[in-house]
Amino acid sequence: MAVWSIRRSSRGRLLPELPEVETYRARLERRLVGRRFSRVRVHDPRLTMPLEPSEVEAELTGERVVAVQRRGKYLVIRFESGLALVVHLRMTGGFPEAPATHERATVGLDDGTGVSYRDVRRFGTWQVLAPPELDDYLAARLGPEPLGARFTTRFLAERLARRRAPLKAVVLDQRVVAGIGNIYADEALWHARLHPLRPALELNETEVASLRRGVRRALRRGIERQGANLGDGAYPQGSMQDEFRAYGRAGEPCRRCRALIEKTRVAGRGTHYCPVCQR
Repeated sequence: MAVWSIRRSSRGRLLPELPEVETYRARLERRLVGRRFSRVRVHDPRLTMPLEPSEVEAELTGERVVAVQRRGKYLVIRFESGLALVVHLRMTGGFPEAPATHERATVGLDDGTGVSYRDVRRFGTWQVLAPPELDDYLAARLGPEPLGARFTTRFLAERLARRRAPLKAVVLDQRVVAGIGNIYADEALWHARLHPLRPALELNETEVASLRRGVRRALRRGIERQGANLGDGAYPQGSMQDEFRAYGRAGEPCRRCRALIEKTRVAGRGTHYCPVCQR
């Protein structure tokens, strides 16, 4: 079985984005749902700040997992008591299926197996929240799920209408499109035929609808293909890299019009687009 880790790829991307986190979620769901946390050890105090590791260990020990969910880029492990463990993987967090270095926490399960949380750069976080706190915590940080019913053209138009920033920068805002990152922003804008440097507030209703469809198409493709395998070992079964239309393809022909894909920077991110069919 593959080790689930997140490393900087040869193309400079940092995982994960929504499709990769959804791949994690499905794998953890199979391992955790119905199992009880029989032992919890937090090895790095920064993981659970501002709570002490001993507090989190005590809260989680004995808890039975009833669901493993995803909200944007967050993993949400729900327990029978109503508590939830919210995990933000950040740059290098992951749950390896084999022994690994840089473990920040370990969990023993009641069937004799266990899981560990690995995080080389130690930017990931664990938070234990009660139901009212959980809703407020996520709502303050995230817009609606881009594959859900609340991610409407009207919602998107309202958010874009307030912003003079380049379109890609706004799409990367988690309060606008929860869970999207650099790869899938490039892919979504390619599908929508929209230039990443256009001021967001300039889009008309038809273009906003195209953007919504582009976001959903890019993310659905990523999920179907279990994320992208960029040669770093993080998602060896992923095949989204074979589907890229814009990301990482500078100097290669556009798969729609055959013009050469160009690269620029938007909001500090390397950005790939077609100069002919993205307007």
